[in-house]
Amino acid sequence: MKIRLLITSLVLSFLTASHAQTAHPETEIAWDTWGVPHITSDNIEDLFYAQGWAQMHNHANLILELYGSSRGKGSEYWGNTKLKNDILIHTLGFGDLADQWEKEQDPETKRIYKSFVAGLNAYAQAHPEAVDEKNKMVLPLTTKDINMHLMYVVFTRFIGGDDLGRIQRWPDLGSNAYAVSPKRSASGNAMLVQNPHLPWWREFLFFESHLTLEGKNMYGSTLVGFPGIVIGFNEHLGWSHTNNTIDNADTYELVVKDHGYVLDGEVKAFESTKKSIKVKQEDGSLVEQEIKLLRTVHGPVVNQKEGKVLALRMVGLDRPDMVLQWWKMINSTSFEAFESALKMAQIPFWNVMYADKAGSIFYLFNGLVPKRTEDAWKYWNRIIPGGKSADIWTEVHDYADLPKIKNPSVGWLQNANDPPWTSTIPMTLDPDDFPGYMAPRSMAFRPQRAARMMLEDESITFEELVDYKLSTRLEFADRILDDLFAAVDASDSEKAKAAKVVLEKWDREANADSKGMLLFYNWANKFNVRKKSNYAEPWSIDKPNTTPDGFADQTTAVQLLEQAAQEMETQFGGLDIPWGEYYRIHYNGKDLPANGIDGSMGVFRVAWPGDKDENHMFVGGGDSWVGVIEFGDAVKAKVLLSYGNATQKDSPHNGDQLTLFSKKELRDAWFTKAEVKAHTAKTEVLTASGFVTKTDKD
Repeated sequence: MKIRLLITSLVLSFLTASHAQTAHPETEIAWDTWGVPHITSDNIEDLFYAQGWAQMHNHANLILELYGSSRGKGSEYWGNTKLKNDILIHTLGFGDLADQWEKEQDPETKRIYKSFVAGLNAYAQAHPEAVDEKNKMVLPLTTKDINMHLMYVVFTRFIGGDDLGRIQRWPDLGSNAYAVSPKRSASGNAMLVQNPHLPWWREFLFFESHLTLEGKNMYGSTLVGFPGIVIGFNEHLGWSHTNNTIDNADTYELVVKDHGYVLDGEVKAFESTKKSIKVKQEDGSLVEQEIKLLRTVHGPVVNQKEGKVLALRMVGLDRPDMVLQWWKMINSTSFEAFESALKMAQIPFWNVMYADKAGSIFYLFNGLVPKRTEDAWKYWNRIIPGGKSADIWTEVHDYADLPKIKNPSVGWLQNANDPPWTSTIPMTLDPDDFPGYMAPRSMAFRPQRAARMMLEDESITFEELVDYKLSTRLEFADRILDDLFAAVDASDSEKAKAAKVVLEKWDREANADSKGMLLFYNWANKFNVRKKSNYAEPWSIDKPNTTPDGFADQTTAVQLLEQAAQEMETQFGGLDIPWGEYYRIHYNGKDLPANGIDGSMGVFRVAWPGDKDENHMFVGGGDSWVGVIEFGDAVKAKVLLSYGNATQKDSPHNGDQLTLFSKKELRDAWFTKAEVKAHTAKTEVLTASGFVTKTDKD
């Protein structure tokens, strides 16, 4: 072990020295009081070196754990609990694909990666005390690690997440986004809301930073371990991403016969290889385990059972320059330049919501959509019988084919993970103008709430837009309570009538002090909001934001309310318990009242449940990065990174923004030189020997 650490130290020294020899004295990191690095440089190499250093400063152990796991060596480093994940990474062939990507990537991508990883390694060498002993074996980090981690997150968590069964771990993975045009804005300036909803752990955590390259300001967030900015804004424009209803991964069920699989009535041989994985034992020794990997013409075999196999096919494996596209997006100063970056089509997933200083707003159903033979959404949104080669797609749609809207007459755009058709109400896009497999037809209660808030305000101020972003009003409650009250009045249930009294006084919000939310939440869970057959009037594309409505069975609705009331009286001794007494934030030792809930009930402020105990439920994810931006003569921005900008155990910024989250508040984004200077806690400058803290004497 000592020999390994010595070799690691020497490699780190070499990597750091090779970069430091070309360091420019103009590069510095001003750390603000929220732990956000404001990085200034006159060259791209030092800028990304500094961002790598800053990410490692705030997330050293998390990055090492993420990169080590994404290498497919988690079981070698940390034991058997990581074995399943390692097998998945080898099954999907990420190691070989990363080698291929490194050969094919644009030279600018390579510059970014090389500088970023040099910064990561430099920090680890300069601050060995920041790295837990169990993670030091992951060092040194390489550019291949960036590619493999990018693949792991994008392909197993998003593109192939549904097919791999991963999204079942949380109830409402998604996001909100708004773009408001000058015609709808009280100030006459375009405005943007950035609001991804992701779990508050591991690879889903965001990192906030402010980059200034040769005087050009760029602000926003990226996932920990990713270089650059993936959701951001500058002085001219900004964008956000939301998960879209795109089907760009397919799982095929194939019949096994004669040691091969059946395709078009004939037996075809598997492509078979073997890999050896080292697994760390409890005594620290390593045991090698051999795994057999199978591939079909559809893609890698991800499961085998009873004479059949499942093979997975995903888009984007031939797009190695995602990070470069994001970099070009954040460097754009006009819609034309931004759209040119979008046309690179390197980012295979996620809607794009955009606004700019010139007054344009824009929505794009972004991603790589396969060109398919069957035109029906339902045909592909399932496990596909894999016996027909005609179902194996090989091409994707061009940018020109994708649903998009620029400057709609209604003056606003929204997406809350609904299909593109309802980005405006009334609808601007007609789904009949696109292939049936492009996207489904639906609009859940959360996007309906998003549309309602826009429809009801003809002149939206910046402050109102912040309030809308933080709104915990339940669209489902507004839709269904009149029907529930009528059903209770028609019944002879005294307990349901007592519950009705509480619900009539309730503010129909999920604030910490909302009395009635817990009762309604208990009832709504029993009712099952998502079950279509529960409604008298089902959802209709002709009435997208006012259906579903009414009860298919009023008697059952009342009985469920009785049950909910009885359970609350038994458990809590009453029906009007404040929501925040039950719903809590537990994170890094903090215990705070929560607000919001998962989006199924039409709450725009999403905070979905994670763990629970006998008398409490705890937030597990939801609102992560939040940005509300107005593009006037000067950029005005309010932001929040809910869980804070660090995960290091001793960092004061590990969870420091949760108090604001609990209070439903945002903070100012310090974007100008004067703002940064006024709120700087510490400044580090890049020297030939790396970053050093600047003192008053310097």
